[in-house]
Amino acid sequence: MAHKMKVALVGIGKIAVDQHVPAIDASPDWDLACTVSRKGHVDEVQAFAGIDEMLAARPDVGVVSLALPPVPRFAYAEAALKAGRHVMLEKPPGATLAEIHALQALAADRGLTLYATWHSRMAHAVAAAKAWLHGKVVSRAHITWREDVRKWHPGQDWVFEPGGMGVFDPGINALSILTEILPAPVHLQSAELEFPANRQTPIAARLVFSGGVTADFDWRQEGPQTWDIAVETPEGRLDLRMGGNVLEIDGRPAGGANTIMGEYPALYARMAALVRAGESEVDLAPMVHVADALTLGRRVVVEAFEF
Repeated sequence: MAHKMKVALVGIGKIAVDQHVPAIDASPDWDLACTVSRKGHVDEVQAFAGIDEMLAARPDVGVVSLALPPVPRFAYAEAALKAGRHVMLEKPPGATLAEIHALQALAADRGLTLYATWHSRMAHAVAAAKAWLHGKVVSRAHITWREDVRKWHPGQDWVFEPGGMGVFDPGINALSILTEILPAPVHLQSAELEFPANRQTPIAARLVFSGGVTADFDWRQEGPQTWDIAVETPEGRLDLRMGGNVLEIDGRPAGGANTIMGEYPALYARMAALVRAGESEVDLAPMVHVADALTLGRRVVVEAFEF
C-alpha cells in the first residue's frame, strides 16, 4: 500500500470541521500533519496562525488543502505553490476567474498539482446521471436549489460581502453537477438577482441558459431543503434529487443513496491520485456561469436580511 502523504489544512471553520477533517482522518492516503487558522484548531494536530510560518516550519508537508473563504484564498494558494507544495482548493476555487488562471499557470510552471474541487460532483448519483444522458438530446432542464442560509452559514456575514457569492455559494454546487452531466455545454442568456437592501451579494437568483435550461436559487427556504435537477429528453425524464444523491428515471428510483456523506472522501482520493500522477484538474465551467450571472443579472432589491 502507498504511504500516507502529509497534508496541511488551512481554514478551520465549519466546512473544515464537518467535512475535511473526518475525510482526511478516514483516508488511507492522507495524514493531517498541521493546520493553519487564526482561530480554529484540531485536537492533537500542530497548529499555525499563518501560512508563511507553516511553510517555513514544515518543509515535509507536500500538500496544502485550502478550506478558507474564497476572497483571501489566492494569497495562500500562491504562497503554497511558490513554496513547492501541491494545492487543493475548496469550491468555488477562488474569488475571480483571473486568480485561478494565475494559479494554473504557476502550478504548471512549477510542475505542481492544482485541484479545483467540486464536492457535489462526487454525490452518489451524479456519475449514473451523466451516463444515462450521454448521447441524448436535452429538450429542457430545470434546477431548483433552495436552502436556508441560517442553517448552513450561521452568522457568516462573509457570504454577503463582495466575493462571497451569496446564493451562488450553494448554487454553484448545482451548476457543478449540471456542467458535469449535460451532454452538451450551455451558456447563460439572462439572470434576475435579488439583493437584500443591506447586502452586497444576492439571496436569490433566476437564471436562463441556452438549450432550454433554467435555474431557481433561493437562500430563504426554511424547513425541508430542495436540491433538485430535472432533465427532459425525447427518451424520458431524469431527476437528480438530494443534491445529486438520488436518481430517478421517469419517476422511478434508479440508484443513489439518501445521504450526502462520501463526497469529501472522494475528493481527497482524487487529490491523492492527481498528486501521484503529477497532474492537475481545474474545471472552471461552474464558476464561469456564476460570473456571467453577476455580469448579466438584472438587480432586484428585496427586504433586508439579518442572521
